Amino acid sequence: MTEFDRVRTYLTDLQDRICAAIEQADGQARFVEDAWQRPEGGGGRTRVLRDGAVFEQAGIGFSDVSGTRLPPSASANRPELAGASWRATGVSLVFHPRNPYLPTTHANVRYFRAERDGQHVASWFGGGFDLTPFYPFDEDVRHWHHTAAQLCAPFGPTRYAEHKRWCDEYFFLKHRNETRGVGGLFFDDLHGDFETDFAYLRAVGDGFLDAYLPIVERRKDTPYSEREREFQLYRRGRYVEFNLVYDRGTLFGLQSGGRSESILMSLPPRVRWEYGFQPDADSAEARLASYLVPREWLD
Repeated sequence: MTEFDRVRTYLTDLQDRICAAIEQADGQARFVEDAWQRPEGGGGRTRVLRDGAVFEQAGIGFSDVSGTRLPPSASANRPELAGASWRATGVSLVFHPRNPYLPTTHANVRYFRAERDGQHVASWFGGGFDLTPFYPFDEDVRHWHHTAAQLCAPFGPTRYAEHKRWCDEYFFLKHRNETRGVGGLFFDDLHGDFETDFAYLRAVGDGFLDAYLPIVERRKDTPYSEREREFQLYRRGRYVEFNLVYDRGTLFGLQSGGRSESILMSLPPRVRWEYGFQPDADSAEARLASYLVPREWLD
């Protein structure tokens, strides 16, 4: 089995395991699969759960796509990739809960390989996970970051700090001067030793459920009113802004002729914008702002 096939096999299994766990946590809805083929090469399977007891929408996609020409978002700073053929595989998910007290979350793990005339040119791993609460709880955020730090520990004493900082910097809305949420891990262009890097990819992929499911159990039944729901929909607008303006995966997918429905499944099913919105002073909604700056969460 080639290195690429090993990664692909892991990713298809990861998608299956996460779907099973989320269906169990929701207790009502099931994922519906949309298998698709890409004319330029490859394909994937997009799975979406809608109108569940816990999740208003949960999308998780697996893709294995290839091409002969890289889009500008991937090749601008990589002149060695000019004229190379490429193949990329990954799993990406975004879960939008119904309850405003349960955070939205995103995770992605991926592998990219380029060749020219049958010879290896470049390959790397990327991925991470992050959390976007609307009504944050310190207990949840600390658990999220402790889980991230624990999975990073076997890969060196600086791995968590470096990839936590990278996440804070990447998921930052410059035009709003705020982070998208409370962070987590983010990494790209990881291309040292294949076995070590692949092990880290698996640690991040497997660690996602350990980080998120305890938060689901704690918050899914929290009572809420229309006020909290409206604030959730308003803050979902920031998620849309980031994904359409800054997200590299969205840009790569659209510029490489990817499947729009699968690329944009990360967008929430319901969202609203309000001009000049300002939360009431000292309100639970105003409290969120203090969390949308990089902070240290380990004891």
